[in-house]
Amino acid sequence: MTEQKASTPKVAAHHPAQDAYKVTALVLQGGGALGAYQAGVYQALSEAGLHPNWIAGISIGALNAAIIAGNAPEDRVEKLTEFWETICKSAFWPNRPALPWPETMTWPQIFRDGVNTLAAWRALTEGQSGFFQPRMPPPVLQLHGTPATASWYDTAPLRETLERLADFDRINDQRSMRVSVGAVNVRTGNFAYFENRHHKLRPEHFMASGALPPGFPAVEIDGEYYWDGGMVSNTPLYKVLSDQPHRDALIFQVDLWSACGALPRDMSMVAERSKDIQFSSRTRLVTEYMRLTREQQRFLHDVMKLVPEDKRNDPAYRRAEQQANGALTNLIHLIYRDKPYEGHYKDYEFSVTTMHEHWQSGLTDMRHTLSRPHWLEPPKPEDPFVTHDVHRALNND
Repeated sequence: MTEQKASTPKVAAHHPAQDAYKVTALVLQGGGALGAYQAGVYQALSEAGLHPNWIAGISIGALNAAIIAGNAPEDRVEKLTEFWETICKSAFWPNRPALPWPETMTWPQIFRDGVNTLAAWRALTEGQSGFFQPRMPPPVLQLHGTPATASWYDTAPLRETLERLADFDRINDQRSMRVSVGAVNVRTGNFAYFENRHHKLRPEHFMASGALPPGFPAVEIDGEYYWDGGMVSNTPLYKVLSDQPHRDALIFQVDLWSACGALPRDMSMVAERSKDIQFSSRTRLVTEYMRLTREQQRFLHDVMKLVPEDKRNDPAYRRAEQQANGALTNLIHLIYRDKPYEGHYKDYEFSVTTMHEHWQSGLTDMRHTLSRPHWLEPPKPEDPFVTHDVHRALNND
């Protein structure tokens, strides 16, 4: 991994496949330390000249979205690298150098288990530089707490990191990229999306999307407090798929949790498996639902063409017109695949070595995906919604 990240990756100007679509969207799920996988995916997209004009994220996906949308295309991978190398440092103690990759992949699992457990313990006790630090005094000792202090950690360092690495004027420039991040209103329990089309996005909007309790505090925005969007829906896929007006779209969906997994045999595996199920957000269920919906909408769109012109002012036709959709959707789906040595703490194990491995996994998976250029071709009208998954394809090869 280090070789790919050490040198400045090439940025291709434009991939011709994008010309067939009005929307090229990058959809980023939440998953804490696993989010380096998304950075690797973006590096591969950048190398291929696939530059999204819409990015939607939740939790760590929202933080990656801020770095991507807040920089020029030629600077994004460099800034993502700086972001991840910053937040993977201990807040207090010197960091050991990154262990050599890929040699670490061959180490005995018991050794890697110990190394990763120690890194996760350090994150819990020390925090992570530029991200979060233990709250002092702890919330149980506070006499007069507030919603902004009711947490185990203080995320003030994250604001400074975002302000340093992301240009918020660029983020709010709709001509550059559409940006959407999801969070949950603590008072009402309602899910909310903050978009640069309707809001002037600030660091608070991205921090709110990743404010997972009880670790991180609720973030105040315009008099309301918000928590991590992953508490309700850990992926913004439905938001992108249900967008109006309907337009042909190429969507890269990057998930960090897999809904499928092995049966747990001990309590540690129970904790890990429950997280997988909770935060996977049933992406494939949403995808299948939207596929069936789009097929019905496309069928209605085609049938309405048979209605004579003089009948198209009928109220029934007008209502049907609102439901019809002739758009074509190509969904490229990537899911991070767990390593054997990872446990229930994988979302807060921020060691530099593991971050490099996550990044490399995303880079490799996206490169394998792009090695199948026909996957980027628009769907046929008779099959308006198609999904491609590199891991399913590799298993079937």
